[in-house]
Amino acid sequence: MDSDVTIQQLADKVAAGGRVDRAEALRLYREAPTMLLGWLADGIRARKHPSRTVTYIIDRNVNYTNLCVARCNFCAFYRPVGHGDGYVLSFDEIFRKIDETVAVGGHQLLLQGGHNPDLPLAWYEDLFRAVKARYPDFKLHALSPSEVLHISRLSKLSTPEVIARLIAAGLDSIPGGGAEILVDRVRKLLNCYSKSTADEWLRIMGEAHDAGLRTTATMMYGSVETDEERIEHLVRLRELQDRTGGFTAFIAWSYQPEHTELGLHEATGVDYLRTLALARIVLDNFENLQASWVTQGGKVGQLSLAFGANDMGSVMIEENVVRAAGASYCMDEVEIVENVEDAGFVPKRRNMHYEILGDPIFRERNVPRMLSLATARAEGDTSVPDELKNYPARSRQGKALRLAQ
Repeated sequence: MDSDVTIQQLADKVAAGGRVDRAEALRLYREAPTMLLGWLADGIRARKHPSRTVTYIIDRNVNYTNLCVARCNFCAFYRPVGHGDGYVLSFDEIFRKIDETVAVGGHQLLLQGGHNPDLPLAWYEDLFRAVKARYPDFKLHALSPSEVLHISRLSKLSTPEVIARLIAAGLDSIPGGGAEILVDRVRKLLNCYSKSTADEWLRIMGEAHDAGLRTTATMMYGSVETDEERIEHLVRLRELQDRTGGFTAFIAWSYQPEHTELGLHEATGVDYLRTLALARIVLDNFENLQASWVTQGGKVGQLSLAFGANDMGSVMIEENVVRAAGASYCMDEVEIVENVEDAGFVPKRRNMHYEILGDPIFRERNVPRMLSLATARAEGDTSVPDELKNYPARSRQGKALRLAQ
């Protein structure tokens, strides 16, 4: 980039709809005043969404298992195979969670979990088919690219074959988990390189798009990456979106350090807003950016609407991963709608494809208030699902458990 170019000239380029390169993005992130970044991001948001509608989805974030062989050092949620606090949810437990989700107007599960060596592809297929048989219109937004790769390795099938079989069983879309930072130097430091490399994560997302699935994209920033690596992550997402157009939305959240092996400190709220605004500027081919109130809290989530976000994400109902690392913010539909309206926007319910479903459910019928997020299981519940005995285990502990059933 020409060193004589001023920040104002870069701002004028962005305001005129120009695309920034890596060097220009880095310059804006490091040198532009926070309010200028916000103004630029808000202008892009307004061009893409001139009606001042802010969307949200009512769904439930269900983690079907916390047993994981990946052992990422930034994760406080996982337990090693054989750990006394490890769990796998039964199909009936998942059905009950769906019933509770439907009762408050939800129509989707965001289903993710650990890399459990004792859950073969058939377990996922049977679960998805059982959900669709019982709830034909309910959507499964499930299994990050890293989970798809894990299942591929267990089954010795290619990732496109795994995706095809999961779609046949009922998979509707794929969430963007496991991206962290899409730079392998960072992934090695975070101990998530073996879970999936940057190229593997992007390849599997491309395969999902090619198979007709829509997906989201994420970034966990604020751990060990440099500013340049944060921007590299955004540019690589933009490049894949140029090719496939398969991403519906981007979500950034700050690394949550409490109770993790990695430790360190959480990024500030100002850094979150600057990162969000930069994402809106760099990701010029993404229609939707979500506010991460689950890591930033409701008020910073509300402020995100002035820094490029046009979506408040999910009511969630349940959350386990971020809470394990110390964050426990909760907003039900009533509070999300109040935050949106107080910021001067019009709240609308949506689905994963960002199709508008209608006005807030709580204004149409009585819905129980949700003042705290549910958890995967009640504390102390160590029950083992009966159906696990129907699937072969790979780990020594899993084989012993099957024999004991």
